[in-house]
Amino acid sequence: MVVVVLGFVVPSDWTGRLIGRYNSVMGSSGDARLERFGVSAERVRAAVGLRRLGHLVVGRQVEDVDLAELAQVVEGWVSRLEDRPVRHRGMGGVGAAALEMWSSEAPVDGEALSHFPDCVVSGVANPLGIGIEVRRDGDDAVAEVSLGPAFEGAPGQAHGGVVAAIFDDVMGYQLSILKVPAFTGRLSVTYRAPTPVGVPLRFRASVVERSERRLEMAATAETDDGAVFAEAAATFVIVPLERMLAATRAASS
Repeated sequence: MVVVVLGFVVPSDWTGRLIGRYNSVMGSSGDARLERFGVSAERVRAAVGLRRLGHLVVGRQVEDVDLAELAQVVEGWVSRLEDRPVRHRGMGGVGAAALEMWSSEAPVDGEALSHFPDCVVSGVANPLGIGIEVRRDGDDAVAEVSLGPAFEGAPGQAHGGVVAAIFDDVMGYQLSILKVPAFTGRLSVTYRAPTPVGVPLRFRASVVERSERRLEMAATAETDDGAVFAEAAATFVIVPLERMLAATRAASS
């Protein structure tokens, strides 16, 4: 079964798959946590369709007449949505989710990981999202993704900024494993080879040193055959939970 999103065919079970993945991470509270962030199944469905649409527009040959029709539909929706109230993710939900994230038990080996559904890198409800899938592997956080054509820099190669964003996010998932609130203080990336699009990629992040105020991390990115195309190092600054919640509250106000 398929549905049509702005004139393009999208498998109707994609939304169910994504919500199912989120629920498998969050357990029986998955739907409730989505709602806490102001995220419904229809919002996830729209995000899935829009992400797919973006990759199709970039990656497929489309006639100008079709692009004009698409632009008219999109512009109509832009006008409609610009008149809607500004959406806030709801500090009550974000704060409660943050408290749950850092106070709950650490994920077990092999468990899928997720944090905020609006995250631009791993969130299921972000229409511009990269869509990485993360799990714990021993003491490491591992992300898997196949980058679509909308994330190209040079033709056939992913933009380096997208690679850096994935590194930042997968290293950030170490915070979920360690149950430590922290911010990225420094991130450096070494690109060993072009990052291909349309093929399975794996990002692996580990903690190499921990002090009272800092986490030093390292990460690698490789293709499915084990060829490393990028490496990263980062310093995360540990902060008291109260300060993290205050910063989140200020950002969402």
